[in-house]
Amino acid sequence: MPDQLATSIILAPSGRDTQIASSLLREAGIPSEAVSDLPTLLRTIGDDTAFVVLTEEALHNTDLKPLSEWILQQASWSDMPFLVLTQRGGGAERNPAAGRLSGILGNVSFIERPFHATSFISVAQTAMRGRRRQYEARARIEELREQERRLQTALEGGRLGAWELDLLTYELSTSSICKAIFGRLPDEPFAYPTLQASIHPDDLQGMHEALAATIETGVGFVAEYRVIWPDGSIHWVENRAQLLRNRIGVAVKLVGVSVDFTERRKILEQQRHLNELLEERVAARTAELEAAHEIVLAEAAQRRKAEDQLRQVQKLEAIGQLTGGVAHDFNNLLMVVLGNLELIRKAVTSEARLVRLVDGALQAAKRGASLTQRLLAFARRQDLQVKAVDLRKLVTDMEDLLRRSVGPMIVLDREMPENLPHVLADANQLELALLNLAVNARDAMPDGGSLKIALAEINVAPGDKELSAGRYVLLSVTDNGKGMDEDTLAKAVEPFFSTKELGKGTGLGLSMIHGLALQLGGSFSLESVLGSGTTAQLLIPAVEGDVVQMDMKDSSPVIMPDKQPRRILLVDDDILIAMSSADMVTDLGHDVVEAHSGAEALEILGSDQQFDLLITDYSMPGMNGADLVNAARRLVPDLPVLLASGYADLPAGVQVDAVRLGKPYTQDQLAHEISNALQP
Repeated sequence: MPDQLATSIILAPSGRDTQIASSLLREAGIPSEAVSDLPTLLRTIGDDTAFVVLTEEALHNTDLKPLSEWILQQASWSDMPFLVLTQRGGGAERNPAAGRLSGILGNVSFIERPFHATSFISVAQTAMRGRRRQYEARARIEELREQERRLQTALEGGRLGAWELDLLTYELSTSSICKAIFGRLPDEPFAYPTLQASIHPDDLQGMHEALAATIETGVGFVAEYRVIWPDGSIHWVENRAQLLRNRIGVAVKLVGVSVDFTERRKILEQQRHLNELLEERVAARTAELEAAHEIVLAEAAQRRKAEDQLRQVQKLEAIGQLTGGVAHDFNNLLMVVLGNLELIRKAVTSEARLVRLVDGALQAAKRGASLTQRLLAFARRQDLQVKAVDLRKLVTDMEDLLRRSVGPMIVLDREMPENLPHVLADANQLELALLNLAVNARDAMPDGGSLKIALAEINVAPGDKELSAGRYVLLSVTDNGKGMDEDTLAKAVEPFFSTKELGKGTGLGLSMIHGLALQLGGSFSLESVLGSGTTAQLLIPAVEGDVVQMDMKDSSPVIMPDKQPRRILLVDDDILIAMSSADMVTDLGHDVVEAHSGAEALEILGSDQQFDLLITDYSMPGMNGADLVNAARRLVPDLPVLLASGYADLPAGVQVDAVRLGKPYTQDQLAHEISNALQP
């Protein structure tokens, strides 16, 4: 608290003590307030009181119990200073009453009258300095409480259970989230023996060995084991902790967190099982398929490596979960905006200004949809179509597009040796990444320059901390533009960081490339010198053996939009989305009946009404879209279904026989997918 807010209080009801003390304090720059009696003092004193000046006679024949109770009830940081003016000093041998006051007041200084002004001011300033230290202690306590609150919020947001284990008494302290991870209620006792009893017998020895190693060597405690809940279900729990030692080096405590990764474990086990089956089938094939066999093995090994990396980097996984929800909500909002804008665009064709405004809004909404895809790419939650890709051919095919993108003032050079191995990647995402890097280089060379795209084969030796051993193909993009300083380079890959002016970039381009590289099992790095240019390097694992060429063109038949009026049941719990989608379908010439829940839709289907098509959202409370489709098929077995969702993909394990439609969608896309769903 600033000094100007701290005020001293003077209780000296007789004589000139009040005037003298007030004058001296004012001379020392300390504001003061005089009170007439002890009850008034108790009503006035508070946290903003610097100290209290009392005369010994003001406390004679007075009940000091209220004052004593106030002193005992002070906050932990507070120890109110009292300055007592006496006639006979403060020693118990000369002034027994002063000794009694010392026991009651606690932090007390006695000033014997008559006193020198310098002595009084010195004692007052000492009391003020002591009070300032108390205010500083209060600030530190409040700061610690705020840090503790933030830590607790972070733990709750990440579903991390906090715990502490006293290694001297083996007393276990756990948070409510930690108890929930072990299948216990928040108010249920959970001691260390209970913890041991809940661990699967086959995993108990491993946990003890990890604990012993931590106590002996001080390495971080890491243990994964199965936990048997009281209901008999089995869950996987990962524990991480740090060892704390006392001043003489004795291990006294483990402080850590627990996380339930049962679902992630199930997914990994399913993928391992599928990989094993795939390897068995590949092993049974003939020699003519040996090359394809090697590709599948390489793909499986790369997938396992990506899974291991995802399991270790929990921070990015949490960001990915958050991003998926954010992208879903954005897609739902953009669905309403795009649908309504398209309908408005049709209605205002005669107003040039309104057409221009609506077109601008449509472009902004589509950019928003693109932004959600970039968020998913950064969080490594996008659905990649991984295939063998010839990077040399990919760059060659993009040359015209790259030259148009960078403009005539920039010289484009290529350095691509023959016989480069193929890589396992998503060709579309690689094209987007290369285009992003080229555009960034162009923006760094506003007056022109040179841009070099190079490919090279790199061998990574065993023992590398970031990459698995093996062959990689390096794609580098080098410009001689402005470059970046060290601070900018350190932040370049962070999401939403951009050096471009407002409206010229989202700050997600490099983040997207970084996420793509990690998802593919490679790496992405930047090298830059201010004023000398920048080099971006994308390292992608190579495919061993020969590669079967794949036709990347879409050979699926073209489906013409359905022109025949249909009767359609549209289901969406969001009123705005339902209204917008219904208007779009009605504008296509169809008859629409709306329902805002799965139960309402089933009630309509159970009536005598007949429908040609069911369009339903996936994410709805009570009954999701997949459950609704299964229930609707029991009522109307041959009913075509169009399933819309704002998620990048449906949750693992969800199987539904329906045509998929990703949000946000345009009216043309809606018309196309309606025709697709109605195909016999």
